[in-house]
Amino acid sequence: MTARPPFRADQVGSLLRPPELHEARARAKRGEIPADALQQVEDDAIRQAIARQEGIGLESITDGEFRRDWWHVDFLTGFEGVESYAAPLVVGFKNTEEQPPMLRVTRKVRRARPVFVDSFKFMKAATKRAAKQTIPAPAMLHMRPGRAGISREAYPDLEQFWGDVAKAYRDEIRDLAAAGCTYLQLDDTSFAYLCDEKFRASVRERGDDPDALVRTYAGAINAALEERPAGMTVTMHTCRGNFKSSWVASGGYEPVVEALFSAGVDGFFMEFDSDRAGDFAPLRFAPKGKKVVLGLVTTKVGSLEDKDTLKRRIEAASKYVPLENLCLSPQCGFSSTHHGNLLSCEEQWRKLERIVEVAREVWG
Repeated sequence: MTARPPFRADQVGSLLRPPELHEARARAKRGEIPADALQQVEDDAIRQAIARQEGIGLESITDGEFRRDWWHVDFLTGFEGVESYAAPLVVGFKNTEEQPPMLRVTRKVRRARPVFVDSFKFMKAATKRAAKQTIPAPAMLHMRPGRAGISREAYPDLEQFWGDVAKAYRDEIRDLAAAGCTYLQLDDTSFAYLCDEKFRASVRERGDDPDALVRTYAGAINAALEERPAGMTVTMHTCRGNFKSSWVASGGYEPVVEALFSAGVDGFFMEFDSDRAGDFAPLRFAPKGKKVVLGLVTTKVGSLEDKDTLKRRIEAASKYVPLENLCLSPQCGFSSTHHGNLLSCEEQWRKLERIVEVAREVWG
């Protein structure tokens, strides 16, 4: 395994919620159990998930995002000025009527208190391996609604908005670092969505230039990371949507890859599990010395990937990025939302075991 993250065998973050956690969360929402009872169920489930991750040989350990309903909403609504609401999408998830909530900015964005710091402290105390904290990237406050989702009264000028968002992120990252976080991942679907011509068209219709937008989103990441400590490794994950095994976007990385690789992170988790992601040729733009984590193992279905096929695909990617700068992971989390994808917990663990097994055989 590599000494620093991202690791040869890594993971994106979310794990399928166990039945007892689903039940406790539903009961808490109905007012049948208090918040501290739900937290106890979460604590127990997280400890068990950490033990399982360690048992199969993963070096990066997450809490499975077990304290969240949605991969992005729970974090971003932790900022003052941000709220969620149910709204139809211009481009939505395929084969499902339910859609994730939208976000809007109603007043000045401010981080009045830590958002995920306490949950990180619990996770770090429960493992001796690299506790990996995942948070959504700043673009998630803008990508879906665009300018229409940001109060013109609070922000007549969007530059002011991006400045306040960057400060909120810097404050959270500072406190995560103080709590001992050395591995942070920003989840940013915007780059992969903007590979899709239909999504790009919808962005143009609302008055945005998709090529300018990806540069803005990369700049927002760089501004958020301006004060990160030297000992913290930061990666970015991008995918084409992950909700109940459904997806939004299709298309290879070529239209966005140069902006994507301009983000000042140490590694890039990139989805390559299906034809929708295109080929490996855009990896020729990968910054020298930075890691690319190949998301070759799908989290959308339970069938297990063949070892030899995975090795051949890693070899194909190594034509563009040296093998020593490649790693292997699932293409996304297994449960970006509390619903989870359409596979069993045992299928999930077999996939993670397969990633560890292949990584050991390829890199030693």
